[in-house]
Amino acid sequence: MADLFKEIIPSILQTKKLILEEEKDYNGFIINKALSFHYDCVLQANQMNVYPNLPSMLQYQYLLNTVRGYKRPFRPWQKRETIEKLEAVKEYFNYSNEKAKDVLVLLNDADIEEIKRKLNKGGTNDSKPRRLRRDKTT
Repeated sequence: MADLFKEIIPSILQTKKLILEEEKDYNGFIINKALSFHYDCVLQANQMNVYPNLPSMLQYQYLLNTVRGYKRPFRPWQKRETIEKLEAVKEYFNYSNEKAKDVLVLLNDADIEEIKRKLNKGGTNDSKPRRLRRDKTT
């Protein structure tokens, strides 16, 4: 079983050696996403998004033979940012993301601080969970 990030993607981007033996090892969505972070591979990844029903082996061989092979700089995967203000507005008004974004434009910093103060549940942020004591009585 070929590893997706250590064998399959590097075979497409650098080594150009046929690694994939079983079609179940190929995950088209993840591979297209990994290729889309490199400017010279965006068109090929999009082409595979246009034809998602192609067999996995055909997709792999297309990418293997069309993407130019060389060492590319590491591109970290982008992650969704969580905005504290947005989360506070969502919880306070019980709104969805879209409605909370619309309301966030209307509120100033003092209003946001008041919302956060009202949402404060108190307590401490202990990093260690409390242990329950059980008396062993026999």
